[in-house]
Amino acid sequence: MNALRIHGGRIDLAAVHYPDAPRPWLDLSTGINPCAWPTDRVPTVDLLSLPSPAAIADLEAAAAAVLGTTADRVVALPGSELGLRMLAVLDLPSPARFVVPSYATHAEAIYGAVPIARDAIGTVADGTLLLANPNNPDGHRDTPQRLLTIARSGTFLIVDEAFADVAPGSSLIPLLGPDDRAIVFRSFGKFFGLPGVRLGFMIGPPEHVAEIRQRLGSWPISAHAVAYGSAAYRDTEWIAAARVSIVERAERLDAMLARHGLQAGGECALFRLIETDAAPALFERLAQVGILTRTFDHSPRWLRMGVPGSDEACARLDEALGGA
Repeated sequence: MNALRIHGGRIDLAAVHYPDAPRPWLDLSTGINPCAWPTDRVPTVDLLSLPSPAAIADLEAAAAAVLGTTADRVVALPGSELGLRMLAVLDLPSPARFVVPSYATHAEAIYGAVPIARDAIGTVADGTLLLANPNNPDGHRDTPQRLLTIARSGTFLIVDEAFADVAPGSSLIPLLGPDDRAIVFRSFGKFFGLPGVRLGFMIGPPEHVAEIRQRLGSWPISAHAVAYGSAAYRDTEWIAAARVSIVERAERLDAMLARHGLQAGGECALFRLIETDAAPALFERLAQVGILTRTFDHSPRWLRMGVPGSDEACARLDEALGGA
């Protein structure tokens, strides 16, 4: 059961623990957009050839245009998770700190890093600071201007913006100048709803981008990642519509939870955090009917819930909450 609290999306493990739960499972344990970018807009992917450097560069340019930066500051990764774990190869200044509570991998990303509370980040003026914005799992969001001030105060700032695509105004990336000591990670899979593509990006100073690019080698990402990423980042109409629909679905979830006496919190429209003494019991009750949510060892009163992607999913959750 502890493994279900480390990361979301472990339907296979949940099915083992709850063999009598009805199928199919409704996975609300992640913050992944359940209404994915339509992959049939890329009818064919060339799997007989290695992804060319030119095609990867084209993908990075398409992503840079959406993220608000230039392609020389962007390197494509086989998922932002790997990028976080590659921070160890960079010569980042000490001491290193990471904000808690936050994404579990942050505690392992930089050797020797120590935890710091979010409300204390304004006191940091040296070393390296790693945080998520919006934060996961509580959805807390700092203004990019505040984060830029921290980066310019003597701290090397690393920001995990895995959930920032829904609200682009929350991103630090467009504000960064050539001399700012900051690295930002972005995830493709969460907003576009295609986590299996395994695509992410690191945005940072050219020297750090070059170091990571060299470490990744000639073919860092798959042909599927190149094809889907290049097309999706250029699909501006879908991006604009998704930003609206995700927020609308989050508001619908908020209203549903409120009808059942549950208060949703957080500033990220891809998931909601519920704080209640009944969190463990609610997780268990939902799992028994095939709905997977997320609880946390460090905060037993927390239950995180992704946003349902269809009327059917909403109705199923509504019924389950009514029975709880």
